[in-house]
Amino acid sequence: MQQLVAKIAIPIPEDRILISKVELEELKQQQLLGTYWSMKDLEQRINRKQEWIKEHILYPKKFRKILDIEEGGFVFYPKKKGQTWSFHARHMAKFLDDNFSQIFSNCK
Repeated sequence: MQQLVAKIAIPIPEDRILISKVELEELKQQQLLGTYWSMKDLEQRINRKQEWIKEHILYPKKFRKILDIEEGGFVFYPKKKGQTWSFHARHMAKFLDDNFSQIFSNCK
């Protein structure tokens, strides 16, 4: 069997770098460190209105016991008028990824 071995040089522009997918994911996660989302931020992030978010993610008991800071979670549920929702961005992003099918399986 014949084989052809070739070496080629591919120039990479000065304003670009090559990194592994693992490094890219780590950088994305670090971007969320110390970041908190408002309800508006969450709406934009998942492209759903707050009514839908409340009905399908925040208020169902199976999720609330994971999310609510009073249960050790990472979402501040307003207790009285004037208080705003607050979401720990990194934990909320992971929760949304990990529970995508459960969240949308309740949508009929």
